Amino acid sequence: MQLRRRIGVFGGAFDPPHRAHVAMAAAAIDQLALDRLWVVPTGHAWHKARPLSDGHHRLAMAKLAFSGLSRVQVTDLELKRSGPSYTADTLQTLQSQDSLPSTEDEWFLLMGADQAAAFHTWKRQDEILKRARLAVARRSTKSADPVDVQAHFSWPVVVIEMPLDPISSTFVRAQLTQIDGMPADQPILDESVARYIAQHNLYQDTK
Repeated sequence: MQLRRRIGVFGGAFDPPHRAHVAMAAAAIDQLALDRLWVVPTGHAWHKARPLSDGHHRLAMAKLAFSGLSRVQVTDLELKRSGPSYTADTLQTLQSQDSLPSTEDEWFLLMGADQAAAFHTWKRQDEILKRARLAVARRSTKSADPVDVQAHFSWPVVVIEMPLDPISSTFVRAQLTQIDGMPADQPILDESVARYIAQHNLYQDTK
């Protein structure tokens, strides 16, 4: 008999991936008892005003950043897709290509509370909700509280409890443009990711 599995999907620009991303993934794996967590660097981000770094760099950094989590698998699914990246399409593809597909599997879509609060603006929300449950984590004191977000929904939201952390990719990119770079006493990035960024001179022109 095929066992019922719990599978998570964590999408994002990961430009660059930082400690809060990894902490969120680790918390989800632990608290949701995930058998697998797909990490999906965004392809063409239709909802972002700024251009993203080249996909091959973001993919490489994601693989480095999440390498310490054994149940994580980073995929270039969205990076290979032409046109805008929609979460509904990503879920459909992952579920159809799974080596052991089962209608009994539980799928969870990970997101921050700020993303959850804006979920009503996402494309094909009903299809997303048919395919996965929203698993919402709070990343900083400035983000909407997951419990408050849940009150606005007419469907269940799984809350991922994790330490508050104000770090964001925007903050990291801003730090990387400074003359002195990233503070040595503040491990915002995995060391391997920091080396990759330095090696490829990423974010030097970021405003």
